[in-house]
Amino acid sequence: MSGQPDLGRADLVGMLAELTGKPADQIPHRLGSMELAWLVHLVEQRYDVRMDLTDDQLAGIRTVDDALTVFHTSLTAAADG
Repeated sequence: MSGQPDLGRADLVGMLAELTGKPADQIPHRLGSMELAWLVHLVEQRYDVRMDLTDDQLAGIRTVDDALTVFHTSLTAAADG
């Protein structure tokens, strides 16, 4: 993979909808630890990469948008590395 990953907010919301069985428009903005673990797992599978997220990065993820920002940083670093 090269360049910017094609991961968007809608992708993350879709992954959460798959986990919860709820429609995407009913997915809450805030993430719990189970939802975060699920997202990390699916993103790693989708991009065939291991995201080495630090404790500080993980602690800073409280919302879907937080996750998107951290995941983009990690995936871009993996693509450039």
